[in-house]
Amino acid sequence: MSAIGKVTVNGPLSVGPLGLAGDEQADPSVHGGLSKAVYALPFEHLAWWQTQRDNRGVSLFDEALAPGYLGENLSLQGLSEAEVFIGDTLHFADLVLRVTEPRQPCGKFNAVMGYDQAGRDMVQSGRCGFYLAVDQPGKVSAGEAFTLQPGERVTSVANALRHKAWKHLR
Repeated sequence: MSAIGKVTVNGPLSVGPLGLAGDEQADPSVHGGLSKAVYALPFEHLAWWQTQRDNRGVSLFDEALAPGYLGENLSLQGLSEAEVFIGDTLHFADLVLRVTEPRQPCGKFNAVMGYDQAGRDMVQSGRCGFYLAVDQPGKVSAGEAFTLQPGERVTSVANALRHKAWKHLR
């Protein structure tokens, strides 16, 4: 069972302490909870991941990967893991989210991506996305603008991933 492969929702969605209304995680021991309520992925990564699949002949019907395919429930434009730090906050009109940690490849990621080195590619490329805690519950809509409020700026998401996920590089 996997909750990877989410679909885009139009209109405002409520976001509470445990995440977006109607969202689910297949394995709450690894995904979800207060510190992993929302999983954000830079939209720009989808094209890179599509290329990885194309290069290995695993793309279906030549369709581009859609937002949500990698399990993200928030797709953001203009941020990368090198620019986002643990403790930074994202401020939407009615919602505040705090960056808590990078996503690490789980056991199902390779299967969903269709090739055995997908987890390794995630770690080597740093294209992992990041988990967010809900500091101020509210609503969010597709395409809504946000601002990034810097936190202490000690550890970037990219550096945190390299530190946590070294086992995938062996």
